[in-house]
Amino acid sequence: MIKPVMRLVLALAVALLAALAVPAPAPAAPAPAPDYAAFLDGVIPAQLARHRIPGAAVVVVAGGRQVFAKGYGLADVDARTPVDPDRTGFFIASTTKVWTATAVLQLVEQGRLDLHADVNRYLTDVTIRDSWPGRPVTLAHLLTHTSGFADQILGAAVEHPADAPSLAAYLAGHQPDRVRPPGTLASYDNYGFALAGYLVQVVSGQPFDRYVAEHVLRPLAMSGSSAAQPHPAAIDATLARGYRPDGGGQALARGQYGPMTPAGAGVVATATDMGRFLRAQLGGGTGPRLLGPEALAQSVAPQFTHDPRLPGMAFGWEEHPGGGRRMLTKDGDVPGFHSNMAILPEQGVGVFVAYNGDGVDGSASYASKELVQRFVDRFHPGTRDIDPSAGTAGSLDRYAGDYRVTRTGRDLTKAAALVSSISVEAGPDGTLTTNGPLSADPGKTTQRWTPIGPGLFQERDGEDRLGFRADDDGRVTALFSTANPTVAYERLAWWQSPRLHQILLAASLLVLLGALLHGPVAGLVRRLRGRPAPSRWAGAARLAAWVTAALVAGCTAGFAVLFSDGNRLNESILLGGSPLMTTVLALSTTAVGTTALTAAGTVAAWRHHWWTLTGRAFHTAVTLAATTFLAVAATYHLAIA
Repeated sequence: MIKPVMRLVLALAVALLAALAVPAPAPAAPAPAPDYAAFLDGVIPAQLARHRIPGAAVVVVAGGRQVFAKGYGLADVDARTPVDPDRTGFFIASTTKVWTATAVLQLVEQGRLDLHADVNRYLTDVTIRDSWPGRPVTLAHLLTHTSGFADQILGAAVEHPADAPSLAAYLAGHQPDRVRPPGTLASYDNYGFALAGYLVQVVSGQPFDRYVAEHVLRPLAMSGSSAAQPHPAAIDATLARGYRPDGGGQALARGQYGPMTPAGAGVVATATDMGRFLRAQLGGGTGPRLLGPEALAQSVAPQFTHDPRLPGMAFGWEEHPGGGRRMLTKDGDVPGFHSNMAILPEQGVGVFVAYNGDGVDGSASYASKELVQRFVDRFHPGTRDIDPSAGTAGSLDRYAGDYRVTRTGRDLTKAAALVSSISVEAGPDGTLTTNGPLSADPGKTTQRWTPIGPGLFQERDGEDRLGFRADDDGRVTALFSTANPTVAYERLAWWQSPRLHQILLAASLLVLLGALLHGPVAGLVRRLRGRPAPSRWAGAARLAAWVTAALVAGCTAGFAVLFSDGNRLNESILLGGSPLMTTVLALSTTAVGTTALTAAGTVAAWRHHWWTLTGRAFHTAVTLAATTFLAVAATYHLAIA
């Protein structure tokens, strides 16, 4: 009995000694720190060169601290002043909207504002019209671009800060129409955010800029930032200058100031200040907080979406697909300045970038989005969770048609809808093809979509998704894309189709150009052949037709010049016009009158048998062409009728 026991003990001892002789596994090596410098040093200078942007600044935060900040290029082209991320201020434009949402939520947290109450409950100098009885506008609507207000930006900016009217006066005098019930479709809404900031002003008893300074900027030590107009002298002294490419150089851009400060007018910040704000939004680290835990979670939580299967809006933030990870972004654009910021709440990471140039054809706006997307893809890649088997069976013809963006103004800015609407075509292979500026990438105007669910499509070779909404009768009424959750696209009737309107404009212009050339040639031929001059009234009718053709040709040439430089056009619209724009609209107004005279001449020609049958038919064609051209132009507010 003893020997077996001894052998067992001895075997156990040997096994124990052998186990002790094996070295313990080494602890896993810590993951290498992300090389932000190498990545950003490779991307941003290349962007500046490619898009002809003078300078940029970027900041990255992670783990509750700033991990990278750097300036690139020039803050002032003439003085050759380099960009400094700690000192150089940039106009951040609509990126301010997240500041505004934060200020609102501070007062909600204190019980002084209710997100779901009628805003008229708080307003004094402004009253929102009761356009949809029983469906009032609330703060939640204002902070998610779902108030239902029409877009209105013509003349919303000024060149000099001292010229900006007060926030209250502007809101009272420029209230847009309420074109849809609140909470139904998103439409990017500067007026709505300005109104939300005004509520902060009314309830707090402080001007909006002062409230932000005391309750947002000061707690975070954002000393290089300001929402005041004019700015403090120390901030103006280090402020970057904004530019747009002009020939072989750069021209100063105008129009960064205005009354709607809570929507972004006149607001400036440095890159590192925005890093402090991002850290507060992420809630990590031990730094100062602007909101309590519940309010902070509410600020970044989903608040509105057109389809529960798609990302949508938080308060001020926009949700975007990120390969399975949740990404919130907010960009900002004013003449000469473009910025973007993003946070990955689950990863505790944020990035902000700003540029002080419009770039060629306004490309700086996309450059900011491109930088953020490439940053996230590089350092926090996700995985796509697409199930192609979940596609929609049957024909996709019900989705085909033309769609117009909800952010369509009721002034000259409506002209953008003539070239920015979306056409949808159903392919024989069970896919959809969209044509138009649906993607954030201006170079991607055609996209293919594969069905992944009822009314839901996935972009081929991309991350965007496309959704459709139908009414109770099953008729498709709207589409929306994850590329921009702040807008939707409403389906158009056939007679509203921009493609039809483009054809009508082109055909009418062709006839009118023919009339413009025909008039002098016909007169010369008549003199050479010794034919008698037409009667006084017949000659007046022909002259009216020729003048109409000349006016329309002048309008077309003027609009071609206006739209040839998107940066200059954007500046002119925000400032309320330009000499060329005023002249072109004056020509169109005059053309309405001469077209009426031409039409009267047409009636008289047929009644009194002026000219030959061919001559009367040609004059009639000119009248119809001018009427059609001006009617379509008036639809897009390109003519004043």
